[in-house]
Amino acid sequence: MNLNTDNYARCITTLEITLKRLNATEPEEIDFEIFRNAVVKGFELTLESAGKLLRKALKAFSGRPRDVDALTYKDVLRHAAKHDLITPDAVERWFTYRDNRNDTAHDYGVGFAEETLKLLPKFIDDARALEAVLRERLGRAES
Repeated sequence: MNLNTDNYARCITTLEITLKRLNATEPEEIDFEIFRNAVVKGFELTLESAGKLLRKALKAFSGRPRDVDALTYKDVLRHAAKHDLITPDAVERWFTYRDNRNDTAHDYGVGFAEETLKLLPKFIDDARALEAVLRERLGRAES
């Protein structure tokens, strides 16, 4: 299987740069809110991209791709661990990221954004680790 992780890697890089810009901005500036909103959306996009890539990756291990399509997001993560695409410890962290993302979809206050910001350093590390494993194990299609 040739799995192209370029877009996912770009999402991670964009998230990382936006987070750095947020951290360099004073909280009372309007740019702080702009960057905070961008970071939250970048987190959501990166998380969703990871899930889509994992689904594609799992199809390489399954005789029935439709079964993979029917998996919940958390089941995708569990199956990814079974195939050594992520560690069992990372699965638990990814569950937390997913739960946080579900909360952000229903709560648009400052509190949810602050909770998301706390998760981001480890999330970025985990996202980069996943991208590397997917790229190394499942190849990269030519663009």
